[in-house]
Amino acid sequence: MLQEVTQENIAKYLASVQFRESSQNMIAKTLAWGVSNIVIRIRPEVGDDFVLKQSRKQLRTKVEWLSNLDRIWREMEVMRELHTLLPEKVVPQILFEDRDNYLFIMEAIDEEHLVWKAELLEGRFEQSVAQNLGEYLACIHRQTFMNTSFQSQFQDWEVFDQLRIDPFYRFIVNSHPDLENWINKLIEEMSAHRISLVLADFSPKNILISKQGIHLIDFETAHFGDPAFDLGFFLSHLLLKVIHFQQQGSECLQLADLFWKAYTQHLASESIDHQTHTFQMDLEGLNHRTLHHLAACMLARIDGKSPVDYITEEAIKEQVRSFALSLIHNPPVSVPKSFSRLSRFLNLPLLLEE
Repeated sequence: MLQEVTQENIAKYLASVQFRESSQNMIAKTLAWGVSNIVIRIRPEVGDDFVLKQSRKQLRTKVEWLSNLDRIWREMEVMRELHTLLPEKVVPQILFEDRDNYLFIMEAIDEEHLVWKAELLEGRFEQSVAQNLGEYLACIHRQTFMNTSFQSQFQDWEVFDQLRIDPFYRFIVNSHPDLENWINKLIEEMSAHRISLVLADFSPKNILISKQGIHLIDFETAHFGDPAFDLGFFLSHLLLKVIHFQQQGSECLQLADLFWKAYTQHLASESIDHQTHTFQMDLEGLNHRTLHHLAACMLARIDGKSPVDYITEEAIKEQVRSFALSLIHNPPVSVPKSFSRLSRFLNLPLLLEE
């Protein structure tokens, strides 16, 4: 039977599994990381801080939302692979795993770190962060493109369906029944383009900034799939914040533009050679598919199972719906053109190159 670890019983649990030297004087703090797990930061009397993460079957949302406990093992596998793809310290190292209780322990990021979502909502728009993130995501997609080892290891989509396709895409049909065919085609299109490792939770809440640099967390939805999902998902967060800020949204819109430029430049910087076979990603097709996911993700964060917490006014929600639906019914020719469209939609000072 699963032993649920809490802030109150964690010292006893750590002693029972003999992880380092347990002490009743340790300080434990529950972290507010997402809705799907319990995450606790521990400061021991001696040694470095560490973080315990444990799966929960029932997600903490208003609408019932369930997922497999073993998704945490997928997250661990992805973290270990990302250590070989990204610069050191971008992804925390795994220190311990407990298969019976669906948890692992990882090294902690500097306690003085910033959460990028909070930084953005405070109106602090650091351009270098967006550029680095574009390079990191391109690095992941580029190095795993058509890689049969990654394809075999991460081919299962069950958790991705439970945590993304169903609550984000299928669920919005309840509010937009006229989009049912479009959503079904989008899901089919995504399934037909299984070409690289996709994180599927690459968002500002999972991006931490410390003195050591940028750190990425939360990988339980990762799978071998269509990189356009990562791009649409990530960009939807930035464009939602642009609409949230209204007339002050220009700088956030610039971040989206800088991210996209860094991503596409890094992705196209070199071809990939796997055992003498060179593969070149279809950038034009990726561009168009990204627009589809951008529109769907923006709608999902208003009318899906997990709406964003910072857009509460109905008038702003209607603006999001209107813009997202325009991308569906009258798609622009490219992702950058969607940025220009949003700038005009909100009557912002145009800071982007046409």
